[in-house]
Amino acid sequence: MATPYGIKLAVHLITNHFGTLVAKVCDNLLRRGPLTLQQVIRYTELTPQQVKNSLLILIQHNCVQAFTLESQGGFGDGPKANTQYLALFSNILHRMRFPKFLEIVSRELDQECKELLEGLLQNGRLTLVQMVERAKSKRKDGCREDAVREGLTKLLAAHFVERCPAPEPLVPEQVKVETTSKKRGTKSAKINEESETIEQRVLAAAGPMEAQRFSMITNTEFDVNGETSTDDSPSLIVGEKRKRDSLELDRESTAEEGEVVLWRANFEEFLRRLRHMACIENVRASLDDGAVKVLKAKLDATRGLEKKVKTEKSVPLSLDNIFEEVIKSEEGRVMTLDDVRASLVQLGCPASARGTADSYSIDLKKIIESAQNDEVESIVLKRYGRDAYRIFRLLSKNGRLVETDKISDTTFVEKKDAPKILYKMWKDEYLHMEKLVLAPNRNILLWKVNKRPLWEHVLDEMFHAALNLSLRAAYEWDKEKEVINPLEAMTKEERLKQKNIRILLDSSLLKLDDAIMLFHNF
Repeated sequence: MATPYGIKLAVHLITNHFGTLVAKVCDNLLRRGPLTLQQVIRYTELTPQQVKNSLLILIQHNCVQAFTLESQGGFGDGPKANTQYLALFSNILHRMRFPKFLEIVSRELDQECKELLEGLLQNGRLTLVQMVERAKSKRKDGCREDAVREGLTKLLAAHFVERCPAPEPLVPEQVKVETTSKKRGTKSAKINEESETIEQRVLAAAGPMEAQRFSMITNTEFDVNGETSTDDSPSLIVGEKRKRDSLELDRESTAEEGEVVLWRANFEEFLRRLRHMACIENVRASLDDGAVKVLKAKLDATRGLEKKVKTEKSVPLSLDNIFEEVIKSEEGRVMTLDDVRASLVQLGCPASARGTADSYSIDLKKIIESAQNDEVESIVLKRYGRDAYRIFRLLSKNGRLVETDKISDTTFVEKKDAPKILYKMWKDEYLHMEKLVLAPNRNILLWKVNKRPLWEHVLDEMFHAALNLSLRAAYEWDKEKEVINPLEAMTKEERLKQKNIRILLDSSLLKLDDAIMLFHNF
């Protein structure tokens, strides 16, 4: 969700990376929604060339997606289509997570893969030819083309890199269907059914088919007649193989329409890994090491089968399969089958009878919700104190309206202090209040925690804090580089202090971003 301070943070990131002109275009797209080229020119008051260049930069770096919106024409007219540009708020925020993405690849793959991903993050989108050229320019001793291809293959196999979406997909106008049925179950069906946003529809239309998304056409040799050969025989001599690889690079993925294939980092997979890490850390804080080992093994085994980042429940696995995954690691080999079964019970999975082949699925949504509750409760504790923490925890777990006196009695907070604490949290939008009139001169105040609006409010506060940290870090960075007079240059101790401040700000921003992802992405 793009909150007010979230938009300011996104615009600040774009300003730092691409300048004020590009940020002005991005700001209008974030605040106004999808716009045509003429609308962007009118709202920004920039020249057409400046707007076009800004949009090209934003599209290159996966911050904007162009699409053609098809709408119904007037009476007797055919459908109309116009090109619009949509700012991708989440993708913009991912720009401050690039160090985390590189750390994941560095931990799971090799240095070559990390360098390839770094190139994609810096440049937004690259062809295989451009990756090879970049790799050669980065190394004095040069770089073999097959090494780059091998690294890209590894990144694709791990789903860290994907093919870029269609440049301008056709999106039909959404038709609103009014339902008048009052049958039992209709209301609950409407609650569970989430209407697709324009961003979801555009991204779904632009995304490549799963069969092509992580595949790379290899071993394709064009002969003089234009026919292709897929012979991968090891008997090919070295010279012929090099020539074939060169032809592959020059004619990369021209199989169907002669289009050059562009590759980019797959943010979705990185978010999935970070979400799993967040689930594991939350379980580590509340359960024993056995539960952590079982959860990690299960998530590693079924990660590739998850269809979306916000998967509510893990893919079901039998007890034998889970045990097989657990004992693959050295620390997991100390666990017995009964230990794994007991850990699954701890994780909220019902116990199965011995000898049965029941499947176990872990409620990941519940783990994330628990982490969100813990985060907000820690904020309340730090900001309002221990008494407020007990009151907030009671209302959060209760989930319904509770009167002031009952809150005071249950939490053992002084009756004279409870109304002050409740009013302060209500004023800061952490509580919802309702007034119940019993008599002309008698009113009762009822309090509750409305989690959805509160979570949005907390997220906006986090965006605000991240913006302030980012601004301060930029200020300290400029201050460190700025030397007006050599005689006034900082001493060694002052420079060390300045460096430590900047490191503290950067680490604080990364830690705060973990909390932002918890509420925005997970």
